[in-house]
Amino acid sequence: MSGVLDEGLLDGVRQWLVESGAEPTPARVAQALRERGRVLGDAEVLGAAERLRSELVGSGPLEPLLADPSVTDVLVSAPDRVWVDRGGGLELTGISFPDAAAVRRLAQRLAAVAGRRLDDARPWVDARLPDGTRLHAVLPPVAVGSTCLSLRVVRPRAFTLAELAAAGTVPPGGDRVLRALIRSRLSYVISGGTGTGKTTLLSALLGLVDPGERIVLAEDSAELRPDHPHVVRLEGRPANQEGVGLVELQDLVRQALRMRPDRLVVGEVRGPEVVSLLAALNTGHEGGCGTLHANAAGQVPARLEALGTAAGLDRAALHSQLAAALSVVLHLVRDRNGRRRIAEVHVLERDASGLVVTVPALRWGAEAFVHERGWERLRGLLRGELREGSGSCDGRR
Repeated sequence: MSGVLDEGLLDGVRQWLVESGAEPTPARVAQALRERGRVLGDAEVLGAAERLRSELVGSGPLEPLLADPSVTDVLVSAPDRVWVDRGGGLELTGISFPDAAAVRRLAQRLAAVAGRRLDDARPWVDARLPDGTRLHAVLPPVAVGSTCLSLRVVRPRAFTLAELAAAGTVPPGGDRVLRALIRSRLSYVISGGTGTGKTTLLSALLGLVDPGERIVLAEDSAELRPDHPHVVRLEGRPANQEGVGLVELQDLVRQALRMRPDRLVVGEVRGPEVVSLLAALNTGHEGGCGTLHANAAGQVPARLEALGTAAGLDRAALHSQLAAALSVVLHLVRDRNGRRRIAEVHVLERDASGLVVTVPALRWGAEAFVHERGWERLRGLLRGELREGSGSCDGRR
């Protein structure tokens, strides 16, 4: 089609459609072409209409990637550099854009769909599209050379724990420990780097919560999709162009506490909401949980300390609340082949100085979790939920 419809002509049709507010139907595309002195056959008009519809209404060249159920992330770093992640690491695709301007147009259109502004005055955006897809985009010159576009796909159905075990995220027999963790109502965080599967694992674990319990989610961007009959979802909101209307995560946590949660969940702890969360978990809200960016399970206390200090909580108070509020850390990594897995399970305890540290209880093993020195403490915390037969943990020392 490029031999018949060059980019200049398509740009003209595109502009006509935008100015007229018309949908890119074949009839409208044919009308726009006639006004530019071009009369084409049905096949060419239909091809042009599909291409323009994809760009103006859908996700342009990225549509087939986003429709692929195995794709979790789509990353565009240049017109001819489109990457995907299907759970095995990043792969370069054969998808390309005509030029850098086409990438910019798509990023701006998607931002507009999300109700956000993306232009030279505000050259980046972080938003959620109507279908739940997480959008992040940065325009030049902040992004050198070309608009950078990142799309994280949120699937409508959460993975089950059995599916994660089959995929290798959970080692054989490890699901018994995780089920016992939920039944015993221990508070926990899932730590790991970007793209390690923290949200995926948390959604699966929330699906194990007793159907009679009420789960209240507080998230900056709604990504959790637990398979549970009683979920209340709260989502943050940025300020509008006048600088008003901001709703932060700490506001959501405070509101969630007034909604009679049986399980309070913070999608990602990354700011002053850590103070509200720790306070909530110390006031009878058992089984609370969330995710946290950290390089290792052992770094979780330091990470929480940094967040709490920035929010005005002194070190001693933070560690006192942390010791009483949090019990377990599940740490996720991606191995060299890009596969996501639970690398470590730690319990928390105070050291001689009174500060909270983590103690390894389990680590990844190809055949089962391997027991570490904190295993006996973890088993005690699970309150007998690791029953023999259906509940015992097949681990190795």
